[in-house]
Amino acid sequence: MKFKDYYEILGVEKSASADEIKKAYRKLAKKHHPDANPDDSTSEEKFKDINEAYEVLGDGEKRKKYDQFGSSQQFTNGYDFDPSQYGFGREGGRTYTYSTGGGGDFSDFFEAFFGGGMGAGGTDDFDIENLFGRRTGGGYRSPGRKGHDLEMELEVSLDDAFHGASRTIAFQRDGKRVQLQVKIPKGIQTGEKIRLSGQGSPGTGGGGSGDLYLNIRIATGKDVELDGLHVHKRVDVYPWEALLGTKKEVETLGEKLSIKIPAGIQSDKSIRLRGKGHVDKKGQRGDLYIKVRIVNPDKPSPEIMEMYEQLQKKYLS
Repeated sequence: MKFKDYYEILGVEKSASADEIKKAYRKLAKKHHPDANPDDSTSEEKFKDINEAYEVLGDGEKRKKYDQFGSSQQFTNGYDFDPSQYGFGREGGRTYTYSTGGGGDFSDFFEAFFGGGMGAGGTDDFDIENLFGRRTGGGYRSPGRKGHDLEMELEVSLDDAFHGASRTIAFQRDGKRVQLQVKIPKGIQTGEKIRLSGQGSPGTGGGGSGDLYLNIRIATGKDVELDGLHVHKRVDVYPWEALLGTKKEVETLGEKLSIKIPAGIQSDKSIRLRGKGHVDKKGQRGDLYIKVRIVNPDKPSPEIMEMYEQLQKKYLS
C-alpha cells in the first residue's frame, strides 16, 4: 500500500500553522475542483487527495494522531508499507470502518490507517473510541461532512452599491447551473463579501451544504474612479469655457448637480464637493471630485478654426 504524505499533497511544511494549511487547501481545491476541470480525471484524483489531506490536517486531533504515527517512521509520499505491521487492520475477524459519504471519497490508505482496528502491535496513542467519529453497533461511523464553500466574483455598478439593489446571479454548482436572487446591501465596498448560507456544495453523510461567498467588485464605468468613499469624475470643457468660466450639469449616483467651473481653470484641476461621494453601511459619505479636462471641439467649423488662428496670432505677437 502506498503511504500518503498529506503535508506533501497540500504543499506545506510539517510545522505549518492551521491557517497556512487552510489557505493551501483552499487554493488547491479551487484549482482542481471538478467544476473547473470537467472531464479531467487527473484533476479529479488530485481533488480527492486534497480533500483527504485536509480531512486529516485540517482537524487538530486528527493531525496529532497522524503526526504521532508518522514521526517515528521515515515515510514519504508513495512509500510502500504494510499497515498490518503497525497494528492496523483486522482484529478478531471484525473490521472498523468509517462512512465517507460517497463510499469511495477516501483512499485505501485512509481506511486502513484510520478505519482499521488496532492489532496487538498497536499503540494506546490511537484511541479508536475517539479517533474520528462515534460508535454505531459493531463499528464506527464518522459524523456527516459539510460541503465545500464556493467563491465567485460579483461585479456591481457604483449606483447599485450606493443605493442597494437586487440581482440575479447564475453559476455552476456540482456541474449544474444554478440561479439565485441576491440582495446587494446599500453601502457595500469593493473587497467585501456577501455570504449565502447553504448555497455551496452539498455535504456528505448527512452533513450540511457549504456556503457561497460573493467577492464584490464595484465597476465605476468610463470617466469615473473610486477611491474608498471618494468618487473622482472627469468632466470635459472647451477652451473658452475653461478660460471664461461656465456651469456644467453633472449626473452622479442618481443625482443631478450643477457645477460651477471657475474662470481660468487648468486641465487636471479638481473641484471638490463635500459629502457627494460613495456611502458606507453606517451612512458616512465621501466626497465627489470633479476633474476638469480641456478638450477641443470635434470637427470644428471653418469659422471656429479662423477664430483660433486669430487667437494664435495675437498670443504670439
